[in-house]
Amino acid sequence: MPSTSQRALTWFGVDDEWERPRPRLGRQDVVLAASVEAVSLLALELVRSAGGLDHTDVPVWTQWLAVSTGAALLLGRRRWPLVVASLAALHMFVAGVTMPQVMGQVSLQIVYFVALLSGVAYARDRRAMVVVIGTIVLFMFAWITWQFAVGSAAQDMIDDMDRADRVGFFPPIPSAVAMTLLVNVIYFGGAIVGGGVSWRAARQRMRLQEQAATIAAQAGRLREQAVLDERLRIARELHDVVAHGVSAMGIQAGAARRVLDRDPDAARTALAHVEDASRDALAQMRRLLGTLREGPVDGGGDGTGPAGGTRTPEAGVGDLPELVAQASQEGLAVHLDVVEDPTCAATRLPRGIGLAIYRTVQEALTNVRRHSTADTVSVVVRVDESSSYAEVEVVDNGRPRHGTSGSGLGQLGIRERAATHDGQVDIGPRVTGGYRVRVRYPLRAS
Repeated sequence: MPSTSQRALTWFGVDDEWERPRPRLGRQDVVLAASVEAVSLLALELVRSAGGLDHTDVPVWTQWLAVSTGAALLLGRRRWPLVVASLAALHMFVAGVTMPQVMGQVSLQIVYFVALLSGVAYARDRRAMVVVIGTIVLFMFAWITWQFAVGSAAQDMIDDMDRADRVGFFPPIPSAVAMTLLVNVIYFGGAIVGGGVSWRAARQRMRLQEQAATIAAQAGRLREQAVLDERLRIARELHDVVAHGVSAMGIQAGAARRVLDRDPDAARTALAHVEDASRDALAQMRRLLGTLREGPVDGGGDGTGPAGGTRTPEAGVGDLPELVAQASQEGLAVHLDVVEDPTCAATRLPRGIGLAIYRTVQEALTNVRRHSTADTVSVVVRVDESSSYAEVEVVDNGRPRHGTSGSGLGQLGIRERAATHDGQVDIGPRVTGGYRVRVRYPLRAS
């Protein structure tokens, strides 16, 4: 079982390979140091005005310099944490020996606390941190012990108690010594523990970010691999279709050539087979190319699309009413609005953009039916020739249906299709509820 010291070293990350990033001096460091200096100087003058520095003999400018240099240490607390912590300890000792009333100001005590905390929180070399911070703490408690043992601290307490009534359960001198030690234990212990907590929290945040990046990269690779596998499968099937169709047509055409003169009926039959084979091969090629272009969708081998529409390469904005009507028959209340400026602008859209708008609506309606609890969908197509853009927006009022997460290939197809026409895509949940698919196409670029 590990000892207490081993557990403490592990908690402070002594053997941890992770190093906290070394930030550059930034605006927040300058603002912090300047703000602390301004507040500290103001507090010093308020204390002086109230008579709290009557026993301080050093010049005023020296007091100001002590406060200002203490605040300036905070500039490098994140970039050079151990150096700043060491300088803060030296500053505390020098100021405590020469001007103890100034060193005891709350503003400077906060500076020392933050410097020590930052030394623990931002140190990259954790073993060096343990050595430096441990040395600082031992030195400070040795200084306190020296003040009580051979210094004037005990005599000052005796003088103060001679002028005051003695009350309480404990003897005065031990009580004062115990209170001083308790305050310093809380002070230094709080800074060290707080710095350790800050370092561990930063390490946890970094690990979570790395895990999120790894998961996102893996998801992207899996999605790309799924797309690649699907396209390779379709390519192999397309090769088989073409090879079979061409071979069949070649055989029938050769047979027709041989019997053309002596048996015209057999030649006509062979040529009819060539015609049938070409039509069948062409139909299968169109279906496979459509699948390659659109990704996996609902429907059987008859070529029907996601919302019941036919795979037609000539589909456009004018075919949306039929698509919407078919989707409405499946339980969705779909409202279609076509906003045109000027009138009939939608009919003058380039064929590629019109088909892209049709396929976007088709895929969006399929996703609503598959993966959403929505019962109402709004489809809006905007065509503005004066501003040179065409836009399609599909918005539903539902929430994601549990257990129906898709492959993401449908949305990938929308994005690829939009990228072909330099379109801008906005897909995601809305703050007010529901889901939105919006694609804007520039008409000049088309």
